[in-house]
Amino acid sequence: MSHSFTKIWLHSIFSTKDRSPLIKKNFENELHQHIKADLIKKFEVEVRAINGMSEHIHIVFRYNPNFSLKDMMQHIKGESSHWVNSSDLTNFKFAWQTGYSAFSVSESMLDAVIKYVNNQKEHHKKVSFKEEYDLFMKKYGNDIVNR
Repeated sequence: MSHSFTKIWLHSIFSTKDRSPLIKKNFENELHQHIKADLIKKFEVEVRAINGMSEHIHIVFRYNPNFSLKDMMQHIKGESSHWVNSSDLTNFKFAWQTGYSAFSVSESMLDAVIKYVNNQKEHHKKVSFKEEYDLFMKKYGNDIVNR
């Protein structure tokens, strides 16, 4: 085979520093669009969904194996926090928590995961981010939740 082909969908989740409600409604959509544009430009990925709440964000994207996931997440979090802090969008220091999670998404489940991400506001009326994250860790085989 002379060409390489990969199609790996990822669902990434990361939170603000100390899970503080730092993502304010007045710049939430702009932040999401900024992150999406940066992922597309810098890492040549297809972003299918990006959404979240005041203390966390979800992104569904097609992974580009030319870049390490660690480097992608480190860049997007560092660049976006710098962008928020230098754009006069807040009167406080914006920062992301150090870690992140990323889960593979099968093609057959992609639409369901996109719908889940797009419906974050409704979902979190019933389940807190902490409860949601703990459920993800148990579902994906990590019973030791690093808080």
